Amino acid sequence: MQKIIGLIVCLLGMSTAYTQDNPAYAIYTGNGKKATFRKMEKAVLTKKYVFFGELHNDPIAHWLQYEILTALYEKHGAALIAGSEMFERDNQDLVTAFQKGTLTEKQFEDSCRLWANYKTDYKPMLVYANENHIPWIATNIPRRYASIVYKKGIAALDTLPAQEKNWISPLPFPLDSTLSQYNALLDGQMHMGPNFVRAQSIKDATMGYSIFRSLQPNTVFYHLNGSYHSDFHQGILWYLRHYSGAAMADMITISTVSQKDLSRLEKEYLGKADFIIVVPETMTKTH
Repeated sequence: MQKIIGLIVCLLGMSTAYTQDNPAYAIYTGNGKKATFRKMEKAVLTKKYVFFGELHNDPIAHWLQYEILTALYEKHGAALIAGSEMFERDNQDLVTAFQKGTLTEKQFEDSCRLWANYKTDYKPMLVYANENHIPWIATNIPRRYASIVYKKGIAALDTLPAQEKNWISPLPFPLDSTLSQYNALLDGQMHMGPNFVRAQSIKDATMGYSIFRSLQPNTVFYHLNGSYHSDFHQGILWYLRHYSGAAMADMITISTVSQKDLSRLEKEYLGKADFIIVVPETMTKTH
């Protein structure tokens, strides 16, 4: 028995050493303190709105998104609603039909506008949602309308038919260009111009409005989006508060960043989210 215990201790020690020697990710709180997945999960389970900001081609983020989804469902059951930037509002009927089984997997994938990494990164979560009757909300503005804003400005949307305007946040919509995320695009190093900022903000506004419209009493909403759209508690969160009056205390954010060194959080990422997942720069990409 002592030999068996000794072997187990040895193996555990080797496993710990190996994990610490070449970790696949590290998690930090917004103030740069080291955290664990379980600590992050515990905090997430206490909130009404959960925003998981990803690097779109990072496998670690997508794996942990799935883990958070299952944890939220185990805690909240039928009260859970999920949604994502990766589906556009005019494709909601297709998403719903697939969830209900009135569209086959092939029919759905042939008909819906899907991101290039859908099958590897988002399909597992949508299938899990289907199996557990978790409504999935297509929150994003149809890309063609964001493109119109970028090329021609917000006023160009006034010419759209009323039906198509239903896929966008109510017009006119507020835009606070002093928010650091937008200001960085406008006056920072990127110098993208006002129409680019408006195109980004109408995405955030539409996603925030979509979440607001999907809420029911006592529900919990889990949203997947690129980190930019929820970093520094801005973007989607700002618009959700605008439309719904939701309290910041009911929201929690996760962001994903890439660093060469995982042993500490770089200063530029402090305050980026409530929890920050750091992955190595050399991590394999999904597309």
